[in-house]
Amino acid sequence: MRNENDLQQKVLTIIQKHNLIQKGDKIVIGVSGGPDSMCLLNCLFCLKKILDIELVACHVNHMIREEADEETKYVQVFCEEIGVPCFTKYANVTKMSQEQKLGTEEMGRKVRYEFFEEIAKKTLANKIATAHNSNDNAETVLMNLLRGSGISGLKGIEIKINKYIRPILECDRAEIEAYCKEKGLHPKIDKTNLENDYTRNKIRNQLIPYLQKDFNPNIIHTLNRLSELAGEEEEYFKEIVSKTYESLKIGENEKEVVLDLQKFNKLSKVIKGRLLLYIINKVIGTTQGIGKVHIEDIIKLCENNIGNKYLTPNKKIKIFVNKGKIFLEKLLISI
Repeated sequence: MRNENDLQQKVLTIIQKHNLIQKGDKIVIGVSGGPDSMCLLNCLFCLKKILDIELVACHVNHMIREEADEETKYVQVFCEEIGVPCFTKYANVTKMSQEQKLGTEEMGRKVRYEFFEEIAKKTLANKIATAHNSNDNAETVLMNLLRGSGISGLKGIEIKINKYIRPILECDRAEIEAYCKEKGLHPKIDKTNLENDYTRNKIRNQLIPYLQKDFNPNIIHTLNRLSELAGEEEEYFKEIVSKTYESLKIGENEKEVVLDLQKFNKLSKVIKGRLLLYIINKVIGTTQGIGKVHIEDIIKLCENNIGNKYLTPNKKIKIFVNKGKIFLEKLLISI
């Protein structure tokens, strides 16, 4: 019989392998009451002394389902029993999504992450842990693939981004559910996960079982391997792009970046595209709304080297060529 501590040891190994947690960290854990988050909370609680960390639980009641109050009570009672402070937020996500013209799923995510940040600040926590697992990652890779994503989308969910960590990302749903059963956690099941109203649910409930049955029974592992390889390539390209940027940069301040046009035009198309995205993000803090067509237009503008022409791909940045230089300028007032 499988030892119930196998998963805890695996999580500890994941933490050490990816350097997710350091001694003395204070960690906010997003806890819905479902199997994934209860597994994460219990694992970190059991590893608390070994890791020498403090824990804080964070729960959002979206006020959508009838069972939501029962789930909130379950999380609060569990946290009280193990002595972990629990912060709860009630948010009418349906109403908020209508007011802000966002999808319910997107609104829910926005509310959760804002609350995580709020509680991290309030409790002086330096890390935020979410309970994404390898099935979630496989679903994300497929979803991005279906949307026409590039390599960056194929890397899926990152195990660590700034203060955010995902200690059970390399654990699959089956072993998480088995751990919950063995530990007697009795997590709550969100029945909306079984409905196929959202793209992710369709991928989870229809596409992945179909691929497992008719094509590859190990599709979850295969997609996670693809994600890992894509992530390694992304890290490699990040280094190349960063070094290339320094070699092309003529000037840089809060409002603009200036590049050497001649050197830029000698680069391969792949590096040109990645470099432009890197700089756009540097100048305006996002690449949202910047598509493949925009990048190709900027590359053509630089190759043609025609003055008095400019591009505003997302109305927050202006790009133009003048006297052998490329200017990427932040627009203070959107045009």
